[in-house]
Amino acid sequence: MSFGQGGPFDGPGGSSSSTPDWGALAEESEAQARRKRRLWIGGGALATLAVAGIVTAAVLSSGGGSGGGGATAAPTASGQAAAPDDKPSFPDVSVPPPPNPQDYISDPKKDTAPLTPATLFPQKSMVVGEHTYPRTSTATSKDCTAAAQGALVSSLSHNGCKQLLRATYSKGGVAVTIGVAVFDSPARAAKVMNEGKPNLMPLPGGGVPSDFCQGTKCRMATNATGRYAYFTIAGYLNGKDVTGSETKAQQIARDGGAYAFAQITQRGKDQAAKAAERQLKEAQRKAGRSS
Repeated sequence: MSFGQGGPFDGPGGSSSSTPDWGALAEESEAQARRKRRLWIGGGALATLAVAGIVTAAVLSSGGGSGGGGATAAPTASGQAAAPDDKPSFPDVSVPPPPNPQDYISDPKKDTAPLTPATLFPQKSMVVGEHTYPRTSTATSKDCTAAAQGALVSSLSHNGCKQLLRATYSKGGVAVTIGVAVFDSPARAAKVMNEGKPNLMPLPGGGVPSDFCQGTKCRMATNATGRYAYFTIAGYLNGKDVTGSETKAQQIARDGGAYAFAQITQRGKDQAAKAAERQLKEAQRKAGRSS
């Protein structure tokens, strides 16, 4: 038996070579090195794909809801999605300005409320400031001249008086009759006032004698507001003449004029208030229909 440089080696056939095959060994080592590199590169790619899958799942889960990739609301500071602006919108419905009460006692087309002594003089007493006077009688006449005397008859007739309403109030031995004449326009009412003929026929009854201010000196006055002219005649129940120095008849005459003006003005206010109420309801109806 002989010994080579690298020790004994028995080949498959039972024969041996004195030296190993160095070329074959080198090729085998190189092949193993290539396989290791491929495994490392492949493993790194798989790990990268796995991380990408986790990130994708996180993104999909943060979108919430169903559907195909629609945009989501931006998160707020608390981490929740901002709520949409769901405040209700209201239609722009303008309300007309409040009606002017003066318009309703100036225009016959607007001044349509019932006009009777009961509606114009509804209180049982005339109250002006601290003074109170019980009402004694009322009357109305479509023929205005029947409730007038002297020069006032022609003035009412020429200016087209439509109606003349009267009421008498009395207290402490004095009385006043108030007359309110109705015309088609403020101009006609003002003309009667400016003609200076306040000869109203006094209205007796309820303790006021039939000869009240008949054949005696009484205090008379006239004025106008809107399409109404109003008159007063005041004096003593016992037939005493009214003089410039006495005060009782003068006071009840002034109070009668102030009361007539207040009642006519209140008529305008009442009608204007009802018109404003109708306007408000109409605006609310339009707002409800438009919303």
